[in-house]
Amino acid sequence: MATFIVWNWMIPLLYVFPAILGIFVFRQRPVRLRNTAGGVVKVGRLGWSWTYFYFGFWVPLFRSEIGIAALHLLFTIVTFGLFQLVWSFLYNKQHMTRLLTLSLIHI
Repeated sequence: MATFIVWNWMIPLLYVFPAILGIFVFRQRPVRLRNTAGGVVKVGRLGWSWTYFYFGFWVPLFRSEIGIAALHLLFTIVTFGLFQLVWSFLYNKQHMTRLLTLSLIHI
């Protein structure tokens, strides 16, 4: 009976622990990007993406990156979710690179 109680606390803690780390340890730093030709301002974030950790391929889908979302869904399915764990460390950098590339193309 005691092990059942321990597991009841361990599973929610394992799920919430990355958010606690994301809020207090791996803080996301906002960065403003402004296109000098068009004046369009975008805000990107640098650091560990706790939103990608929890929501996975939905994050690029809500940011209107349908091809990237489909690719991330495929990789998440193939790797049984390991891709989502690893990519949460890399997603913000990848998204910022795409924002910078798009702002350079539209100039």
